[in-house]
Amino acid sequence: MAEQLVGMEEIGEAMDRIRSVVHRTPLQRCRTLSEQSGREVYLKLENLQKTGSFKVRGAVNKIYGLTPEQAAKGVITASAGNHAQGVALAAQAMGVPAVVVMPRHAPETKSSATQSYGAKVILAGNSYEEAYQEACRLQAESAMTFVHAFDDRAVIAGQGTITLEILERLYDIDMLVAPVGGGGLIAGLAAAAKQINPRLTVIGVQAAGAAAMALSAASDRLRCLDAAATLADGICVRQPGALTFAHVQRYVDDIVTVSEDELTDAVLLLLERGKLMVEGAGAAGIAALMAGKLPQRGAKVALVVSGGNLDPLALSAMIHGRYRSAASF
Repeated sequence: MAEQLVGMEEIGEAMDRIRSVVHRTPLQRCRTLSEQSGREVYLKLENLQKTGSFKVRGAVNKIYGLTPEQAAKGVITASAGNHAQGVALAAQAMGVPAVVVMPRHAPETKSSATQSYGAKVILAGNSYEEAYQEACRLQAESAMTFVHAFDDRAVIAGQGTITLEILERLYDIDMLVAPVGGGGLIAGLAAAAKQINPRLTVIGVQAAGAAAMALSAASDRLRCLDAAATLADGICVRQPGALTFAHVQRYVDDIVTVSEDELTDAVLLLLERGKLMVEGAGAAGIAALMAGKLPQRGAKVALVVSGGNLDPLALSAMIHGRYRSAASF
């Protein structure tokens, strides 16, 4: 399996390819979390990235690597939202036609943002998996290039550029933590981290209601959930990718899970104390830290805040839910 994993040469090439398009996002020390945890805690703020998510990195790397013939035929993808916007922006930058298939329940903020970048949006299915099947059907009919949301070498390499940016600023971090859905982010981060510094601990975080990667890792085989449900729609995936799972098996030290209440607490803390708008998936690492679910080893921790595209209605539900809970005591 090792020969199939993404190498440092691919990640370095991705960095060169995307640097003119994506933001080099801030790496910011969080005083509140540092004091609470007794560690030096740094946040890699991909919620401030173009399109509001890290996903643009992998999408740009994939689309900028197309041949002229492939570019002329266009690209197609399936996404719950953030990857959709990344693909749409990258395609727009290259003048490539783009079609995005999204689940019918995708937040309006994400579907409208995707259309604003010039992509054609098709709503199909009630889950990512159903939208994915429709995208595959359309791709077979059109010969467009499929840009997978996570299970793709170029996409994984693009996400791995985040590790390079972190280590340029903080070469001596002990632990790298990131949310996990299909696994593209953690695969790229971990591949870069472990090839640069094998002693660096890499931890993935999943919502307990959509913990397919955690189940797969514990079972040592790829597993598919019967159902997945979480407020963290960006990581609500029933089955991780085969390629991303191979990276997790090789490079990731552990996958932990967090509850919906823990995710909500993290989102609200970032909003109230950090003045940061972060979606549920983006707050997963912070939730794990606050809940004491990260390994105790390591004094310097970098948490990837993966996205900030939080639907206002979802935020309202979080706020009212937590205040109702507090009022019940």
